[in-house]
Order: sequence, then structure tokens, then C-alpha cells
Amino acid sequence: MEFIPVLVVFILYFSSIPIAFALFAATLTYFTFINTGSPVDLVLQRFITSTASFPLLAIPFFIMAGSIMNYAGISPKLMKMADVLTGHMTGGLAQVNVVLSTLMGGISGSANADAAMQSKILVPEMVKRGYDKAFSAAITAASSAIAPVIPPGINLIVYALIAGVSVGRIFLAGYVPGLIMALCLMVAVSIISNKRGYQPSREKRATAWEVIIQVKDSFWALVLPFGIILGMRFGMFTPTEAGAMAVLFCALIGFFVYKELKIVHFIDIMKDTVYGTSTVVFIIVAASVFGYYMSWERIPQDIATLLLDVTNNKYLMLMVINILFLIMGMFLEGGAAMIIIAPLLVPVVVNLGVDPVHFGIITVVNIMIGGVTPPFGSMMFTTCSITEVPIEDFIRESIPFIIALIVALLIVTYMPALVMFLPNLIY
Repeated sequence: MEFIPVLVVFILYFSSIPIAFALFAATLTYFTFINTGSPVDLVLQRFITSTASFPLLAIPFFIMAGSIMNYAGISPKLMKMADVLTGHMTGGLAQVNVVLSTLMGGISGSANADAAMQSKILVPEMVKRGYDKAFSAAITAASSAIAPVIPPGINLIVYALIAGVSVGRIFLAGYVPGLIMALCLMVAVSIISNKRGYQPSREKRATAWEVIIQVKDSFWALVLPFGIILGMRFGMFTPTEAGAMAVLFCALIGFFVYKELKIVHFIDIMKDTVYGTSTVVFIIVAASVFGYYMSWERIPQDIATLLLDVTNNKYLMLMVINILFLIMGMFLEGGAAMIIIAPLLVPVVVNLGVDPVHFGIITVVNIMIGGVTPPFGSMMFTTCSITEVPIEDFIRESIPFIIALIVALLIVTYMPALVMFLPNLIY
């Protein structure tokens, strides 16, 4: 009987009910019909008190910072920076696509925002230069998976709140895995481009002077993520205050340096912020309420015991968890999968000696791969709807990139020293 609410969640979710409502309805089902000895008021109290969390304020601030950057003229400058770095390579514009997503990761932190932007800006240019449209859409969706892994990704903040780990540490842990994902995708692009004859976007490699000029032009956009990390590390501000500083910094750069941000843009910026914040925070609060039911029934402890009975080898356990996440990612939206599953699995991996920060990065990389894979990948739908590429063509072209991302996931999973190098160095 205690597992009926879990079943209710999946039934409602696959009936196209938003995950937040599904979680809340399942919890109400438990306290109304199964555990009748507890007042239902406890659920409503939990719903309200879950919002009274100072760290949650980091989410609207970083969403707002990303939205401001979209209006501040930062994307074209980062695209030029990416072209200077990789435009001379085989499949130049596809390589630019990957590098641009990596650079945008430190600004937008949102895979779908990155996928939408590049679908509108880069894909038409790639098609004009002779790239297959489905290939262009596939690499756009796959490269957008990098953005939330590099700080200040919203999923990193959500995981830190769920698992009770340091936001600063998990931010630092995201840099190397993000670069590994980028390198794996760039290798895949190079192999495919050589076979198909996709040409570089630049005739020759940029000179050192051209690189220096472009770095100078893009300096303020590139320095933002590092400023956030160093500010938190040296105690200048908390993660929440870092979000507020990012908003202020982005606004000042947009107004006075790039001079493309206008007062009128703040209407759309506030809309983006309210919509993005309400969606994310409502899911977090609903998950907190659902977690209340799971704690009441000791479900995380039971699942931890069950999994530890299967194996106490942490490498085998991580493989099982990766397979579980990849399968779940095919059917559940990434954030929903993380919020449902992560609280169950963190106690298991901690018992086996896995650092929860390392596991957080594994989790986020997993759910980002899920955003590219059919049948319910959110980045897949975003790119296909904007570029008007048929889903079946997208799936065919995305297979090499999904394989490349899985290779990156295995490196991140089984080489923890790479992931934890920066957090251990700085902290």
C-alpha cells in the first residue's frame, strides 16, 4: 500500500499531468486514503514551509541573469569567439555549435534556452553552408546538453538543495565534465564531417592576434562564471547573493559596455524570470511534499537496503544507476527524474563511499542525455519544432552524438579525480 503514491505519480505523469501536480496529488492520496491517522493539514503546511528557503532565491536570480544576457548582445560575441577557436576545423560551423553551447553554459545555464537560441541563429546558417538540416538540429540539441552542466546551471542548484551539498563545490565540479562532453561531441562531429565533406567556416586557423582581439571583445561575458565562483569561494557572497550579483553585473554590461540592453527589454526579462522560476520552484516544492511521504514510509532507506543487497561494489552500482537514469530519461523530463530519484539514491552511493558532489554531476549529465533521447527528450522537441525537422530524421542523426555523450558520462562516472579536481583544489 505504501507504494501506491509512486504508482499514482507515474500514472498521472503519463496522462500528461504536469509533474508538480502529479507529485502533490500522489502525496494527498497517501495522507487522505492510506495514512488516515495523520491530518492532511500537514501536507499543506509542508507545501508552504518548503518555500521558506533562502537558497531557493538563487534560482530566480540566475534565471534572470541568463535572460538579461540574451538581450544584452552577448550571444553574437560568444559566437564569434567560438568561430575564432574552432571555425578552421573540419565541420567548422558544427564545431562552433558545440563550443558556443559550452561558452553559453556559464551564462544561460538552461539547455532548452540554449537549444532554442542556436536553432534560430546557427541552424539556418549551417543549412545555408550545405549542412544537412537534421544533422544541424541533432548537434544543436546534443551540444545544448552541455549548458546546464557548466555553472551556474539550475539543475546543479536543485541537486545541491536536494542532497544538502555545497553549491560552490558542485559548481566547480561542473567545469571539467562540461569540457569532456564538448570534446566527445567535437570528435563525433569531426568523424561525421570528414565522411560527408563538411567544410570549415574559416579558410585558416585564427592568428594569435585575432584570438586576443576576440577575447578582449568577449571578455565580460567570459569572466562572469569565474567571478561568481571566486566570489563564493572567498566569502564575498553566498550562492543566493551570487545570483543577485550576476543580475547586477549582466545589467551593467548590457547597458554600459555592449549597450544593447534597453529598459523596454525588462518587461520580457521579468516574464521569462517569473515563468522559469514558478515552473522550477513549484516542482521543487511538490517534490519536497512528496519526499515527506517517502520519509514517513522510510522508502529511501528500504531502497538503499535493497540495492546494497544486490551489490556493494560501488562501480557496479554506479553502472546500474546510470542505466536506470538513462532509461528513466527516455520517458521522464530530466528535472522530474532527478527530483524523484536522486533523494532515493544519494544515501545508497554515500554508503558505498561515492562523494555526493561527484554523484550530483553524474546525475545532471544523465538527465541532460535524457533531454536528447526519444521519445520525450525536451531538447529534441525544442530543436525539431523550431527547425521543422521530422522527429524520425532527428533520431537517425542524433545516434552518434548520444553515443559520444554516453562515452563522456562513463568518463565522468569512473574517473572521479577529474570531476573532483577543482572542488578539492579550491576548497
